[in-house]
Parts: sequence; structure tokens; C-alpha cells
Amino acid sequence: MARVVLLVALVLSAGCDEGRRADERTASESKPEPAPEKSPPADAEKTASGLASKVKKPGTGDERPQAHDKVRVRFTGWNEKGKLVDSSEKRGGPEVFALTGVIAGWREALQLMRVGEQRRLWIPDELVYPGRPGFPRGMSVFDIELLEIIEGTPPLPAPADVAAAPADATKTSSGLAYKLLAKGGRDDKPNAWDRVTIHHTGWTSDGAMFESSRTREKPSVFDLGKVMPGWREALQLLSVGDRARLWVPEALAYRGRVGEPRGTVVFDIELLSIERQPEPPRAPADVGAAPRDARRTRSGLAYRMLAHGKGEAKPTANDRVQVHYSAWTADGELFDSSVVRGKPATLPVSRLIPGWAEGLQLMVEGDKALFWIPEKLAYAGKAGSPKGTLVYEVELLAIGR
Repeated sequence: MARVVLLVALVLSAGCDEGRRADERTASESKPEPAPEKSPPADAEKTASGLASKVKKPGTGDERPQAHDKVRVRFTGWNEKGKLVDSSEKRGGPEVFALTGVIAGWREALQLMRVGEQRRLWIPDELVYPGRPGFPRGMSVFDIELLEIIEGTPPLPAPADVAAAPADATKTSSGLAYKLLAKGGRDDKPNAWDRVTIHHTGWTSDGAMFESSRTREKPSVFDLGKVMPGWREALQLLSVGDRARLWVPEALAYRGRVGEPRGTVVFDIELLSIERQPEPPRAPADVGAAPRDARRTRSGLAYRMLAHGKGEAKPTANDRVQVHYSAWTADGELFDSSVVRGKPATLPVSRLIPGWAEGLQLMVEGDKALFWIPEKLAYAGKAGSPKGTLVYEVELLAIGR
């Protein structure tokens, strides 16, 4: 009997040890990955686009994802300061993505990988979220493990006239060419600030398909104010139900952006519906340059008060402020606006571009001002950000710490 008790005790002890080791493994696996090096090492593989990567664990087989496939991946991502910004673990497990719907750096890297492969990516800003407000800026680092390739719908064949617009295409003064393929029968056209639902397929001029909502079997929704200039112009010429082919020159398409198609691109677009949106704020008449009556600071900031509030308290660099604002480039293009979103923004003064931070500290609650912010006080030429002098119309609603 004592021998049986001893054997049971040994089994329980072994089980406890194994359970403890399992707990330790689980705890180890659940610990967040330490922040990786911010710059790619010398032995990283580099591509012409600026992407750098290094294989952490090789995969198996010869199959790699194609541009039209979906993939199931496990991933972790950090910003340029080493802060964790996203991970599949935070989302509850591995994720499935269509390659046509991921950032350019992922799209390029995943097509280099085999199933089972783990790779670390150093992705420059222009291949991540170029210029999109609220998204990480600068170099992003991702660890990606490719778990599965899910075969997608093969690319749609290119039109016979993909290489050049035919003689019967309509050409506009901007350089856009288009041809109506089918008439929808309705007469409502979108405004430049409306939201549209469309089906679209895009090809390069040599016939390679690079994106399509039809292969995803789901229409795309876009704000016209945020799409490429060629789309914005063309869609305002179409009525609901119309289907058209566009030949969009590079200057009206991706404008040489790294990771995007170069040269003229061709789109077949069908306008499915229009969601009317409020008209956005119009650019000030003097958006191109500060007028003579504008006040100027030593830094080069120019400003003019449009309305005066009450009180004497002004925000400091340590404060948070609630504001309504709209921002334009010097040629009058609106690139950001809390007014359009219909909700004031609460922002830390210390995190704003220098010119905006300086201007806010000149205001009291209720003030409304127009700022002309030179590039050196704005984004200083940073890739993917608005260039040149920027104009901000800002209403200071509240100051808080």
C-alpha cells in the first residue's frame, strides 16, 4: 500500500511539474514581444521600394501568395519609437487579410514569403500609412508569420484598349480620358465632398491587374474628397448606374508614390450609389499667402484673429485643448477637418506641429484664428505629409490638462 501511495505521489508531482512548466510556457508566450531594433541590420534584405526584411524562421514549400490571394497571418507591429501599435494577439488570434487590402509594405513582403515563414519587416512611412491623419508616422516594424495562403479569384483580364485611350474616348483639360460603357438611366451625380459606393478594377497600361472590388465580391466605399484626382474628376461626371473606363495619367493617379503603380493606370468603374455629405469648409480667399494685415511672430508664423473669446487664460504646451479646425494646403486643398467629421478634436498641444502649437498658445477660449504655417513649422518635408505652407482655421473651444 505504501508503495502505491508513493507511486501516486510521484505521478502527481510529475504532473504538477509538467503543469508548472506549461504555465511558465504559456506565461512566456503571452508576454509582449520586446521592441525590435528601429533600423534594419546590415544583413537585412532590401528591395527597390525601400522595404527591408529579415527571415527569422524559414517556411516550407515553393508556394508564395499572389497579389489576388488572401493570407492568414500572426503579426505584431511597432512604431518608430518602439511602441506596440497592433498585434493579432490583441485582436484575439491570427487574422485573414486580402493582399489587395493591406498596406503596400505588407503586400510586397508577403509575396516573398512561404507558409510557416516568420519575417521581420522595416517599412518606411511611404509604404505604411502615407499622410493619413491618426496613423503612425515614420518607420514601422512588423513581425509577420505566414500561416496559410487562401487562393483568391484570379485577376480579371485587361481590356483590349488598356495600353492607350481610343480615339472615341472623351478627354478633359486635366489629361483624364474616359469612355462611358453603360448608361445607368439616372441623372444624380455626386459632389466633390460626397461619399460613393462603387465597383472598380484597376490595371497598369501593360495589362496587369493590381486591384479589384469585384474579385473581393464587395463594393468599395470612398469619400470623393480623399480619392485620387482622376477618380474625383471622373466620378462627378457619372450618374448612379453608369459604368465607365478611365485612363488616368500618373499626375492624376498615384503621383509616383512608392509601392503604387507607375505611369497611366486604367480603371473600369461602376457608380452604385451616392451618400450625400455636408459641404466642407471652403478655403479662405487668401489661402495662398498671408495678407499684409496678418500678424507675424519671430518664428515665421502668420496669423489673423477672426473672432474673439472671453477670459485671459491661454493654453500651455502641457495642456490639452478642444478645438474645431480645418486645414488646407496653399493651393486650397482641404486635407483635414474636424468640422467635416462633425466632432471637435481633443489634442495635446505638445504633440501638434510646431506652428499650430505656437498659434494655440496665443489664443483664449472662444477665439477663432487663421494661421499660415510655413513648412519648417509644419511637417518639414516629411514623406507622406502635406508640403509647403499650410493654412489652419482654428476655434479654441476649451482648455484642459
